[in-house]
Amino acid sequence: MIVALRALGVGDLATAVPALRALRAAYPDRELVLAAPAWLAPLVELVGGVDRVLPTAGLDRLTRPGAAVEVAVNLHGRGPDSHRLLATVGPHRLLAFANAEAGHLDGPAWDDDEHEVARWCRLLAAYGIAADPTDLDLRRPATTSLPTGVTVLHPGSKVPAKRWPPGRYAALARTLTARGHRVVLTGSARERDPVARVAAEAGLPAEAVFAGRTDVAELAALVAGARLVVSGDTGVAHLATGYRTPSVVLFGPVPPSRWGPPPERRRHRVLWAGGGAWPDWDGVGSHPTMAALDLDQVLAAVDEVERAVRADRAVAA
Repeated sequence: MIVALRALGVGDLATAVPALRALRAAYPDRELVLAAPAWLAPLVELVGGVDRVLPTAGLDRLTRPGAAVEVAVNLHGRGPDSHRLLATVGPHRLLAFANAEAGHLDGPAWDDDEHEVARWCRLLAAYGIAADPTDLDLRRPATTSLPTGVTVLHPGSKVPAKRWPPGRYAALARTLTARGHRVVLTGSARERDPVARVAAEAGLPAEAVFAGRTDVAELAALVAGARLVVSGDTGVAHLATGYRTPSVVLFGPVPPSRWGPPPERRRHRVLWAGGGAWPDWDGVGSHPTMAALDLDQVLAAVDEVERAVRADRAVAA
């Protein structure tokens, strides 16, 4: 049995897809178990190759998977806590970044500035397992109950610093609606009220608010069939990459060089105002790097993405 640990969220799972597929290819006859939150299981099915999810919320406890663990793979972090957690299942071998505190010295060194996709591919390469960092596409969900051709705006983020000002999302929704887009707003159950306020300010009907109304598979289906996605650096952006759905992703304070979509994919655009000196953030409202992105910049990026889509269609025709 092979056990990989990635007990995080949607975007974290999406960026580990190439590594998980590489493990499947390297161990075709072994059961591949992913230690991850149980609610992610429907999305794990869309990755393919993973035999089952071992429900794991954070790093407090890892249930024994029920059989001998030949190889444990730390796709979660640098350690020591994640290394030690995997040690509790008694693996014969641990594939992980070097961490002296955890007593693991044979892995590669951690690089803070590395792109998240490249990081896990490099880890596996250090152990002789080839991974393709461009292998990011996800399977399409079977559900057909959600609208297609919509423009998805995702105002929220579990990290407050990564949120674009809600009033600008409302202005964007109004402008895109005037251009003929059918705009819907997504978010978690906890974000339903603030997302509903954005919808009200934008003049959108209540049925345009999908926040709290979709599970992770339904959210994936909504993104997979969308005309366009606009969001911050959060899980929805990575779903758009996985489905090659045209997207505009607003970054701050973390740069796109660490979490952005592949630059060679023309249907994705990133906006980033970081890299300079910024005033200290008091934790209220949007981070200065996000507040620096204005509506005109986002609309210009939307235009660029839609031109790229038209160009792709012309070539295909």
